[in-house]
Amino acid sequence: MSYNPKKPKLKETITSVCAALVLAALILGIQTDIISAQSSNFQGGSPEISQTPDMRNIRILFPAGVRSSWHTHTWGQLLLIEEGIGLHQIRGRAIEEFHPGEPFWTPADVEHWHGAHPDVDAHQLTIYEGSVEWLDPVTDEQYHGVRIRPQSRSMR
Repeated sequence: MSYNPKKPKLKETITSVCAALVLAALILGIQTDIISAQSSNFQGGSPEISQTPDMRNIRILFPAGVRSSWHTHTWGQLLLIEEGIGLHQIRGRAIEEFHPGEPFWTPADVEHWHGAHPDVDAHQLTIYEGSVEWLDPVTDEQYHGVRIRPQSRSMR
């Protein structure tokens, strides 16, 4: 028998294709179980679930007095205070004070900053998608500006 260099390549190709099919079957089987389990928790139909690959969720602990620089998000940003007292300001408006369980939304491309109260730490959950454009630092004068307490913000 003579050596045929094409046979090992054909064998490798068949092995690779089989491995890919097995992997796909495993992933599909796992995903189907997850989707089925989730669907069994809803009545009247099945919700459509989508995952965004560039969505970020981050928990940030801001020690008292710490704040971000001014910035914008291309998609917007959802923040929730988990513990402590958080501050948030949209450029040109008063500083808003938020307590645990109170979410706030900043629309896309709106300049804002957020952080902790001067005397109390703030543990924040942030959810955003896309990119962040960092701008100028928040000065001490801006940080200690007029503060308001929004009404009817609690999710409890």
